[in-house]
Amino acid sequence: MVRPVVWRPPAEPSPAELAVIKAVRRARLFVFLRLHRHELFDERFQAELAGAYVDSPKGQPPVPPARLALATILQAYTGVSDDEVIEAMVMDRRWQLVLDCMGAEEPPFSKGTLVGFRKRLIERNLDRRLVERTVELAARTGGFGARALRAALDSSPLWGAGRVEDTFNLMGHALRKALGVIAVLQGRGQAAGTAIVAAQAGVPQLAASSLKAALDADWDDPAARDHALAEVLNLLDRVDAFVAGQAGEEAAAAAVTTARQVRDQDIDLTGPAPALRRGVAKDRRISVGDAEMRHGRKSRSVLFDGYKRHVLRDLDTGLVPAVGITPANIPEAAVTGDIAADLDAAGWQLSELHIDRAYLSSALVRDRGPDLAIFCKAWRVRNTGGRFAKDQFTLDFAAGQLTCPAGVIMPFEPGRTVRFPKDTCAGCPLRARCTASSNGRSVSIHPDEALLAELRRRQHTPDGRAKLRERVAVEHALAHVGHWQGRRARYLGTRKNLFDLRRVAVVHNLHVIARQPVTESYQLAA
Repeated sequence: MVRPVVWRPPAEPSPAELAVIKAVRRARLFVFLRLHRHELFDERFQAELAGAYVDSPKGQPPVPPARLALATILQAYTGVSDDEVIEAMVMDRRWQLVLDCMGAEEPPFSKGTLVGFRKRLIERNLDRRLVERTVELAARTGGFGARALRAALDSSPLWGAGRVEDTFNLMGHALRKALGVIAVLQGRGQAAGTAIVAAQAGVPQLAASSLKAALDADWDDPAARDHALAEVLNLLDRVDAFVAGQAGEEAAAAAVTTARQVRDQDIDLTGPAPALRRGVAKDRRISVGDAEMRHGRKSRSVLFDGYKRHVLRDLDTGLVPAVGITPANIPEAAVTGDIAADLDAAGWQLSELHIDRAYLSSALVRDRGPDLAIFCKAWRVRNTGGRFAKDQFTLDFAAGQLTCPAGVIMPFEPGRTVRFPKDTCAGCPLRARCTASSNGRSVSIHPDEALLAELRRRQHTPDGRAKLRERVAVEHALAHVGHWQGRRARYLGTRKNLFDLRRVAVVHNLHVIARQPVTESYQLAA
């Protein structure tokens, strides 16, 4: 494929474009992108995007990637499908305004071209560069100079796009998928052919859309449920044997492997008869369509299935320089490695990080340098039965010494438990107010106890509490991101949903840039 040429649409609007600009009352991001697309996609950045294409002397020049990137941004802004993008380029003059195709009767590119460009962005990590580019544009247009970031990090639930099913239907769905692959290999349609292939394999129950409906058991009867479970395992064995004898069975075998995964995580095979396991298996797969979705918990009462989206917001500018996606069951702290990698790739440094306690155990906090200040509400120190709490002991971090309220000094190491001698505690006049244990008082020292002690001191002062309130800004950014991305994922899998979150961050950042009172042309309505 020939390397894309540089896209040089006119910078000054034509009379027809000015008429559209004047008519736009809402969705003003269309106007902003038309006026400043040449700044966002300058020739240097276009060369970066062109690097995703292999240069070849044969073939036709591809659609300029800057044009495709603009369509990708508009897709995130409007929340439309790939098919609707192609339709909008012909039917919506606002899209034509941005993509330089005013009055077009045919779309300037096809759906396949858009899908292929998205794949290239993901493979080359260029979706991250789109986010970086908006921050670079902000530095030029909004006066956001180079400096260490004061940022806040938080997360919100993102429901997965895959269908969540119980054990029976998960296994049935996976096995039916395997039979559908064989039907296609036999030259049959997947929908109609699945029933024929199911009959060939001796598993007609799998022709139904719901395996539980096909089994028609009394699910309230434990004996009937156990009998149905044994029948499902028999279906798995039959499909496994049938697929193994088919030509080109790799994709079908992968679906059978999914059914085995569900069996191993949900069914106890160690007893005299198969039985459903009690509780939820660690890292349990919950969807056949999306292998990476997981059960998650935002709080004790808020459960969800899918992913967590993480947003890092610059507290001074409102920009979002980095985002992350994790399966819903992964602790929040796990994302900070990816966030730090994005910041490092762009050459940005953090001076302040405002977080909630879920991120306190992260590598970003644990391995921080002396120039990074952490702001977080510390874990509450428990005071059991009115006895002395840990914060009533004196910690000398320089000397590594812990002093109890009675003045007894013990050495300590971060991450270890200090145990006072039981004889010393037995004769202590403060023993009744300190411990009821006959073995003496023990005090656990957190691996980052010095930070926790500092956080507790801060939150007892008005200035410290005011500093903690700054983190609320990231919740506003999450609300904006959620408005454009929605509460349900558009794609299957972590990486594609990270792409979607990154382009939503681009939309957010463009709104922030456009609101800056630099020139009248940069104004944008909320």
